[in-house]
Amino acid sequence: MLDSNLQTQLQAYLQNLRHPIRLIASLDDSPHAAEMRELLTEIAALSDKVSVDTTGNDARKPSFVIAKEGETRGVRFAAIPMGHEFTSLVLALLWTGGHPPKVDAQVIEQIQALDSDMNFEVYMSLSCHNCPDVVQAATLMAIYNPKINTVVVDGALFQDEVNARQVMAVPMVYMNDAVFGSGRMSLEEIVAKLDTKSDEREAAKLNEKEPFDVLIVGGGPAGAAAAVYAARKGIRVGVAAERFGGQTNDTMAIENYISVLETDGPKFAAALETQVRHYEVDIMNLQRASKIVPATEIGGLIGVEMANGATLHARSVILSTGARWRNVNVPGESEYKNKGVAYCPHCDGPLFKGKRVAVIGGGNSGVEAAIDLAGVVAHVTLVEFADALKADAVLVSKLKSLPNVSIHLNAQTTEITGDGQKVNGLSYKDRATEQIHHVALEGVFVQIGLVPNSEFLKGTVELSKFGEIVVDAKGHTNLPGVFAAGDVTTVPYKQIVIAAGEGSKAALSAFDYLIRTPITAPAKAVAA
Repeated sequence: MLDSNLQTQLQAYLQNLRHPIRLIASLDDSPHAAEMRELLTEIAALSDKVSVDTTGNDARKPSFVIAKEGETRGVRFAAIPMGHEFTSLVLALLWTGGHPPKVDAQVIEQIQALDSDMNFEVYMSLSCHNCPDVVQAATLMAIYNPKINTVVVDGALFQDEVNARQVMAVPMVYMNDAVFGSGRMSLEEIVAKLDTKSDEREAAKLNEKEPFDVLIVGGGPAGAAAAVYAARKGIRVGVAAERFGGQTNDTMAIENYISVLETDGPKFAAALETQVRHYEVDIMNLQRASKIVPATEIGGLIGVEMANGATLHARSVILSTGARWRNVNVPGESEYKNKGVAYCPHCDGPLFKGKRVAVIGGGNSGVEAAIDLAGVVAHVTLVEFADALKADAVLVSKLKSLPNVSIHLNAQTTEITGDGQKVNGLSYKDRATEQIHHVALEGVFVQIGLVPNSEFLKGTVELSKFGEIVVDAKGHTNLPGVFAAGDVTTVPYKQIVIAAGEGSKAALSAFDYLIRTPITAPAKAVAA
């Protein structure tokens, strides 16, 4: 199972175990059980602190528990955690064996203070790049709180269970047999959702913060670049973000960022945050802005009101709130979201193995999704509103070469149909003949572009007819001291490298504004 390179790496990691652990396997006669037995045996051979016990009798077979020696309780993997989940396996081994996690002590205290019995079931796929964060969060909570139990289930391995629960998107989390959440979630987000008083405490902390010289709202590539450029000027900088890294967290492969030959989104997002923290920027995660108050209304400082009730103040503000996937906005889309309607082919594609799916959108993202899905599903129907595919020629050529793909151009999606529980088809109108067609299928992947995250700015900051923040060549908005950068703005070509450049430019513009504007209210500055 493990090649020599992985064995060497894992052996080095296992030297960090502080006390013995046991891998308790519940196996049957399936080939997957044989693979699991082989994996567990190989792991145990790498450390004298790891042993294997094959006497487990859990209902889910094959599966195994990672438990402290002498105990039977622990994190259960109903999976052979390779691929994207190999790191989750390694961390579960280390944390169970006493190696401390790289998590803020306050978050650990919040986990330990949770006082209800919680049984988490996390459905994932080994090809899902969004799943490890959720898997690792649920794993850590079970290790640090005895009232929490976590089972990690590979949807491809337990297809009957997935079908029975109609899990059509991963990660999907159940708590005590009820849906808890779906999609990428950080440990902090999950804990905040469980700790009902966390918003109140966080708001109180934010209200106590001194004014910033530059406050950046949004933590994607534009916000991160702005933070680095501003902090290097020796001024007080803060970043308030819903999730640091923004959309890059949901990106599979990044192959066009100059000087970086190839990386993946989560790794790129983590690198952004590491660099920003290097400059001691005050990062405030899980924070969503709800309103901006111009300086003219509150005596010289700009106010940014947050969804939790707090208000942050700054001499200048950079808006870099990014964008999100655009909905097709037809009947059935919202009703069947995560019940056949999906937005991430890399994450959810394996759940549709051998089934029929549609992709809405003929740009690069849509065509790439169709190519990716064609290798997993029985058949892909691509529906494009325009009379030609807009993707790069090399992608179009590849798509047309695939035998299990149908392409419908000049086709307007009119409805996503279902049986009340899950998707069973898609209807589209031929724009040339006005004729309505229906395609029977089990899944629909929407890939039609982005919507700027700017709703909270309406009536305050000038927006284009598409909802983008109107900026000039230097990133100025219509409000003095307020700048904007990245996918939320009118700057064309929504690319990571462009967002980073625009963020850097906005920071330089903000600094220029600060040195030319008298200080009308106290702001704590950091010496250069």
